[in-house]
Amino acid sequence: MGSIDISEKRRPQDGRIKMTVHGKHFDLRVSMLPSVHGQSAVMRILDRGNIQVNIRDLGFAEDDYVRFQQIIKRPNGIFLVTGPTGSGKTTTLYSALNELNRPDRKIITAEDPVEYYLPGINQVEVKHGIGLDFARIIRAMLRQAPNIILVGEIRDKETAEIAVQASLTGHLVFSTLHTNDAPSAVTRLGDIGVPPFLIASSVIAIMAQRLVRINCPKCKEPYQPTAPELKAAGISADQASKGNFMKGRGCNHCRQTGYRGRQGLFEMMRMTSVIRELTFAQAPTQEIRRKARGPGGMRTLLDDGIMKVLKGSTTLDEVLSTCHAEVLVADES
Repeated sequence: MGSIDISEKRRPQDGRIKMTVHGKHFDLRVSMLPSVHGQSAVMRILDRGNIQVNIRDLGFAEDDYVRFQQIIKRPNGIFLVTGPTGSGKTTTLYSALNELNRPDRKIITAEDPVEYYLPGINQVEVKHGIGLDFARIIRAMLRQAPNIILVGEIRDKETAEIAVQASLTGHLVFSTLHTNDAPSAVTRLGDIGVPPFLIASSVIAIMAQRLVRINCPKCKEPYQPTAPELKAAGISADQASKGNFMKGRGCNHCRQTGYRGRQGLFEMMRMTSVIRELTFAQAPTQEIRRKARGPGGMRTLLDDGIMKVLKGSTTLDEVLSTCHAEVLVADES
């Protein structure tokens, strides 16, 4: 079904299955990996209906929602979304493209592979076997007169430089990067080989994100987190007394897990004049993070998670399992 060579058992293989179940369209990505005890098979289920996510439903706090809307309406520049595999980066970018997708706007994407098919958008798939990589696709894209470009991932210097040039010549560029938080994306671009002055002049914002499970609406009930949990999250006694801590008990609706659905935690860093100067001066990540967290500035992943915990959307252990350690280590160092 996935067009995989079943006689080949020595090499890793990838396949794709399209199927319709109860009138819903699903894509299954199949990965086969030879191991000592035979082949390991993993299937990733992509529900095409789920990608039509409204930006409102992603889980933004009100101020971050307003900032996100302002950023994606900009005429040019680079907007980077960072996070590990499976943190919802593609969904966030696709929801932005859905918002911007109008007949008078030309949108082209370069992806590896194309995860979901979006009507009205030109999607190009990377094919390394014939030399069709990100850099080559972006070069060809620019001759197609696009308004908005989505680059699946910035992996090397060539792709990064062409994306930067595209943003400086009047295009809005969306892309992803694998870093733990927003400030370290600046350092990562420098490590790839992009000159600091180009990073400072082209990047308009960087957003790190994670996914956390949200409490089941049918069986959630008030609970009190333990003192060590409150201390680990940095929640004061005053905040705890005002918080609306909720936790799912477990029911048939959530398959006894206590959670139903997922929501994003976001850390949005806009490139202010101060951050641009630090970028240009090749300041360390810690300094960029400190300045970005100033009054009215960036809310960290942990801060955003705690806000959702205090509102009763999710639980403290769920938030701490995704972003607690990284944030504390980054702050201490």
